[in-house]
Amino acid sequence: MNDTDYMARALALAARGKGQTSPNPVVGCVITNGGQIVGEGYHQRAGTPHAEVHAIKQAGERARGGTLYVTLEPCAHRGRTPPCVELIIAAGIKNVVAAVADPNPLVRGQGFTRLQKAGIEVKTGVLATAATEINQPFFTWVVHRRPWVLLKWAMTLDGKIATATGDSRWVSGPVSRNQVHRWRHEFDGILVGIGTVLADDPRLTTRLDGENGCNPVRVVVDTTARLPLTAQVLTPEAPTVVAVGEQAPADRLAALAAKGAQVVRCPVNSAGQVEIGFLLRQLARDGLTSLLVEGGARVHASFLQGGWADRAAVFIAPKIAGGAGAPGPVGGVGVARMQEAWQLRKCSLTPSGEDWLLEGVLQEVNPCLPE
Repeated sequence: MNDTDYMARALALAARGKGQTSPNPVVGCVITNGGQIVGEGYHQRAGTPHAEVHAIKQAGERARGGTLYVTLEPCAHRGRTPPCVELIIAAGIKNVVAAVADPNPLVRGQGFTRLQKAGIEVKTGVLATAATEINQPFFTWVVHRRPWVLLKWAMTLDGKIATATGDSRWVSGPVSRNQVHRWRHEFDGILVGIGTVLADDPRLTTRLDGENGCNPVRVVVDTTARLPLTAQVLTPEAPTVVAVGEQAPADRLAALAAKGAQVVRCPVNSAGQVEIGFLLRQLARDGLTSLLVEGGARVHASFLQGGWADRAAVFIAPKIAGGAGAPGPVGGVGVARMQEAWQLRKCSLTPSGEDWLLEGVLQEVNPCLPE
């Protein structure tokens, strides 16, 4: 095995922490000595020991003189846990191989510098692309101070998300719906518009087949505070944020707060809609690093037009709904020319039961070059 193989193992370990570590990144670590893996671990939950701590503890004395592989630069500051670089130095590690630097100003470069000053050889850039992709939520949160956003919708072959009568259950099949619940388990928040709530009364919780899932924070964009007090998104099984306009009726806001919702007053744009950028910054301040957007056409358009969407995931069902009045997935004014259309890159197309899942990147954050 070589550096790439060991880092691939570290990345696989890091993936186990998805949905559990926010607002921290997911991190995996492998320690080798004499060509053998002697310790490994991953960051399991925010506030608990980091990946390096688990790996060094498992390796014990075998860590001395070994090589440590880690998917993100080791921390050099004291937060809720001690700095990992001090533990690495004390363990007698000889070499550190890291995939990418940490863009956090409290860490960036300082971890590598501290290790090098202690005589430890540092190598970076091994599987950097994969390490960047797995931590896009954390990097976006640190660099842009907003959650990383995935737009998700399901549509028919003719591009409809519902019939002309508004019926949308179900566009996609059970395999696709279960994938959405896995995403809900991994994301900090899930966002819909008030139109979706009024039409479908969703719970927006995680329901995995045979598994327990973590429920995301539920976010409803509701400019005029029309959310019914009996709506399922107000059940106590998960927190709920209701984003309203500044002119929303005070009595409605008080009633929503009495039901346990966190009401966020937002400025509105020229179209009379909640300003998405303001809302995203507020969610980031509350510690949300990732947001799954399952809104209707109007909400999707707001995210695309504002440049707030980072990735799209579209389930395409082998069905034809027809109907000139049947809704499509993106509303708003759209673009005037095809060359102005939002372009997905790094696209993939995979089967999802009877459906197909098309995924692509709208924009990325490079942690080594923060904007």
